[in-house]
Amino acid sequence: MKTLRTHAVGGPETLTLDEIDAPVAGPGQVVVAVKACAINFPDTLMIRDMYQFKPQRPYAPGGELSGVIESVGEGVTQWKVGDRVIGMCGNGGLAEKVVLDQGRMFPLPEGVSFETGASLLMTYGTTIHGLKDRGRIKAGETMLVLGAAGGVGISAIELGKAYGNRVIAAVSSEKKAAAAREAGADDVVIYGRPPFDKDASKALADAFKAACGPNGADIVYDIVGGDYSEPALRAIAWEGRFLVVGFPAGIARLPLNLTLLKSCDVCGVFWGAFTAREPQKNAEHVAELFDLLKAGKINPRVSARFPLERGGEAIAMLADRKAVGKVVVTME
Repeated sequence: MKTLRTHAVGGPETLTLDEIDAPVAGPGQVVVAVKACAINFPDTLMIRDMYQFKPQRPYAPGGELSGVIESVGEGVTQWKVGDRVIGMCGNGGLAEKVVLDQGRMFPLPEGVSFETGASLLMTYGTTIHGLKDRGRIKAGETMLVLGAAGGVGISAIELGKAYGNRVIAAVSSEKKAAAAREAGADDVVIYGRPPFDKDASKALADAFKAACGPNGADIVYDIVGGDYSEPALRAIAWEGRFLVVGFPAGIARLPLNLTLLKSCDVCGVFWGAFTAREPQKNAEHVAELFDLLKAGKINPRVSARFPLERGGEAIAMLADRKAVGKVVVTME
């Protein structure tokens, strides 16, 4: 079978299309014929050895996928050959076939495309956990989303609106602002590129405050970090919740006196660890996401598609922060 693998530390250009033996399901495992694999920002970090998990090389990037079960191993009772599934694999998804543990998958409902299914778990799964479990979201609140035009950002806009929030989207370009508005954002702030000096940081904080209104943001959903985080924290409401989701712009250094002045919480959102520690609660979240998808309240936006042999281009699009919505590699 074909797979796109990393053999050495480096960028997307170092990936090679390899021919290897097809995997075989062990006890409690299934082999999935991959139909689509979504690319996420961690994939760009992992191949550079900049992620918290460093798989042994050679390996294929790609952590979330959809496909059809081709074979099942001993002891598998909840799945059968031919089932449509979505699943998490951490890495290995950029391949024609993968082996998954039976507990790492969910059924893909009829009528939901493979591309949509592959785009749901990591982005919307992260956000539903962040907003409900960490952010304690309530109807009538205001939420500020940083990096609002990527896959996770759009999921935050859509879920924020589904839960009755006023959503302010912060993005880096007019093109991304249009995507955020299309996803349902009530207002948009377009920010510049860091580094920010003191005056630029204050100007961005003022822009966030103006967009959020006099009471500030009840939830700040920070997907980008870096120099953007402190201005967003300055725009938070009394007893607001600042959700730390990712750091593509760098790890922020927050002045903790601001958390005292606003009596606010700074909360980490580590969805991967949550799924391992609380699989039943995660399964309930996934079921709710499919209900919201069926009701038309969320809709993963696939903005770019690449065949397997061009999967490196998909990862480069994420690394260069050019992606709007989701980027997917397909096997057909």
